[in-house]
Amino acid sequence: MNESDTSRHFLRQWIEKDVADGRTGGKVVTRFPPEPNGYIHIGHAKAVCVDFGMAELFGGECHLRMDDTNPTKESDEYAENIKRDIRWLGFQWSGEGDAGEPGFYNASNMFERMYEIAEELIRRGQAYCCNLTQEQWKEHRGVPEKPGVPSPSRDTPPERNLNIFREMRDGKYADGEWCLRAKIDMASPNIHFRDPVIYRIRHVSHYHLGDRWCVYPMYDFAHPIEDALEGVTHSMCTLEFEVHRPLYDWVVDRMDEQGLLPVRGGVKIRTQQREFARLNLTYTVMSKRLLLQMVNEKVVDGWDDPRMPTVCGMRRRGYTPGAIREFCERIGVSKVESESDPALLEWCVREELNRTATRRMAVLDPVKVVIDNFTGTREVELPNNPMDEAAGTRRLPFGREIWIDRADFMEVPEKKFFRMAPGQEVRLRGACIFRCTGCAKDDSGAVVEIHGVWDENSWGGNAADGRKVKGTIHWVDCATGAPAEFRLYDRLFLEKDPLKDGSENFLKHLNPDSLKTVRGCVEPALAAAAAGDRFQFERTGYFVCDGKLVFNRTCSLKDSYKPA
Repeated sequence: MNESDTSRHFLRQWIEKDVADGRTGGKVVTRFPPEPNGYIHIGHAKAVCVDFGMAELFGGECHLRMDDTNPTKESDEYAENIKRDIRWLGFQWSGEGDAGEPGFYNASNMFERMYEIAEELIRRGQAYCCNLTQEQWKEHRGVPEKPGVPSPSRDTPPERNLNIFREMRDGKYADGEWCLRAKIDMASPNIHFRDPVIYRIRHVSHYHLGDRWCVYPMYDFAHPIEDALEGVTHSMCTLEFEVHRPLYDWVVDRMDEQGLLPVRGGVKIRTQQREFARLNLTYTVMSKRLLLQMVNEKVVDGWDDPRMPTVCGMRRRGYTPGAIREFCERIGVSKVESESDPALLEWCVREELNRTATRRMAVLDPVKVVIDNFTGTREVELPNNPMDEAAGTRRLPFGREIWIDRADFMEVPEKKFFRMAPGQEVRLRGACIFRCTGCAKDDSGAVVEIHGVWDENSWGGNAADGRKVKGTIHWVDCATGAPAEFRLYDRLFLEKDPLKDGSENFLKHLNPDSLKTVRGCVEPALAAAAAGDRFQFERTGYFVCDGKLVFNRTCSLKDSYKPA
């Protein structure tokens, strides 16, 4: 992270103070703990930038931990793609690790330690087994304004609780028949502090551990244990976990009582949690459950569909890691929930691609132009990127027949239409001045061919007599151009808040024109483009190669959006 004002946010100030006070044992340690039940999206990208960025800023380490405590929806496919996306964003985890890979952890590798900690809580009278149903517990838990009613099992002797907990582990009971609760405070105004569940029964095979376990720790119990055992100094998460922080601290306190907190540099490392506002985008859904629904119902073409807010989708869209990081930097880190406009993200993408993208010519809606007085073939020399002299130039053929975009011709031109029209002159990019003399149409009245002549004294694009030509258009040589497919992407939803009518109705706000596929022609050099190569198609937009002669539109050339 740089030294901009936005990077001097409250989280950075918190870490700076702890470093100054000697609370880190000489090393700042953060972590990014995604659940491998889906692909990470732009909201996760902000957390990645915060977690890895803070560790990088303070010369510390950031752990990547797969929070695989819920076995029903997790897989190695998701875990591996999360790794790939984080690396693509420009970050690398570091630290000891627990699975033979530096800096990489699986929460499931700590299950035995978690279970031992839970048993010790039971022995100390700080946890008990409860067989109330969820509906019964809602009645006992009550509401924040009034104290709850203790479970009938709350004062069961530790020996009996240990027996039940071990029977839970051994598979004696069905899902939901028993659970393990932390014994905290049934009168707390914070509902999460009223004897929360810390273990539940789930007879589900784990993607790493198979059927070894049928009891699984809840996130609120597992998370602080994982942070503490890894020696994490600063645990940063999104704002919805703020009300969970007292429970986080309660678990860490119990670990301290059990003598389990690590010591580094002579300092006992007591992990701490702080919360920041999540990244919200308008015209977008960010719930992994809803994104998975769109994938399963084939509303989109997989998690990496370029219309998705996933990191892999944005990669296929042609967004750059630097632009995504710049976007996260610009929206900043605060404690106030807000919404960001996707136009700001596109602005960041456009700013970078304008500097770095290779220029090429492509015609998306082609109509043929015949230059009646032109013979043979010539070569045009054009810059690969006028913003970067080091990018050099390329030469491309120009012949008697070329393709232009249909929108660049009007048989009866409107006022201030300075492109191609009968009797009107236009500059063909880098080649010559062309005067249209007429056009041919098919039986339906559609223009199928445009005719005209070139000024033989205008090679290179300027008239010998110095006359001015206002319009310049791009083109592709018919004889050497390559046919190509273009996928024109727009926002996936028409409604600013797709969830305004509830998550069950969000699909009714889909944009029916979020993807249009057209076929056109590109200059010959693009036949060798590889997947992931980014281009500015002159006068058309920014595109990325998505396969042999297939190009996804990243964004338009210009937009009215101006960042603050």
